[in-house]
Amino acid sequence: MTISLTVIRCGALTTVQDAGRRGHAHLGVPRSGALDAPAMRLANRLLGNAPDAAVLETTLTGCALRPDSGVTVVVGGAPCPVTVDGRPVPWGAPVRVPAGAVVDAGGVSAGVRSYLAVAGGIAAEPVLGSSSTDLLSGLGPAPLRDGDVLLVGAPVQQAALPATAPWAGPPDELTLPIRLGPRADWFTPEALHTLTSATYSVSPHSNRIGLRTEGPPLERVSTGELPSEGMVLGAVQVPPDGRPVVFLHDHPTTGGYPVIAVVAEAALAAAAQAAVGTPVRFTLG
Repeated sequence: MTISLTVIRCGALTTVQDAGRRGHAHLGVPRSGALDAPAMRLANRLLGNAPDAAVLETTLTGCALRPDSGVTVVVGGAPCPVTVDGRPVPWGAPVRVPAGAVVDAGGVSAGVRSYLAVAGGIAAEPVLGSSSTDLLSGLGPAPLRDGDVLLVGAPVQQAALPATAPWAGPPDELTLPIRLGPRADWFTPEALHTLTSATYSVSPHSNRIGLRTEGPPLERVSTGELPSEGMVLGAVQVPPDGRPVVFLHDHPTTGGYPVIAVVAEAALAAAAQAAVGTPVRFTLG
């Protein structure tokens, strides 16, 4: 029997995400996938799913779903209130949702993105090997809308983690380890010093494509423009306003603004949970 989930409340932005589309940048296709991959994997492991089974990634305001048969879900990532038919249930642990009941992941109390995983995973048609929604290219399922119906995959037989597994908390201050990028020589020595000594903050214009920052601009030696060149996950690109932008999973695969540095991929999960106004520091490491 196939289980379906009806979207009762789609929230500000809820998308289907898994491990993403690796290996297609030469075709102009970003990786996409869950921005907070450790949270996705932990939610899945708590249910006995494969670690990279497709989940729902919500943004700030959560979402609500009604299953047509009983399902078990976990809501993790950014902490938020979770209810089933209005009754509080645990966040970050498996919860049984009866047929016809509404499970609601509410607005976050900290962080940005919560993850709703269901036993069996979200069954969405894969494109280039992934079911992830890519906001830049439009590949994968469209962002959820009220009334959409999602299918649930068949549960797999894997050992689930204990319900007490620890979750990483959203950062009070975001520290991003970097290596100098291929165009660091396009910037003044003072700009390189500023990048690694000043405190920036997360801009409200951040999204799945990039974490934008507010703070002191970085001065360039050259005012020319580059031909478009390849961009990697974690690239720190500097647009004309001089404020660094950290490329996240839906980033373009090419760009013409200089890349002053590259953030270590392991630090990007914390970047995905850094709320607007969070202090940001770049450190050479």
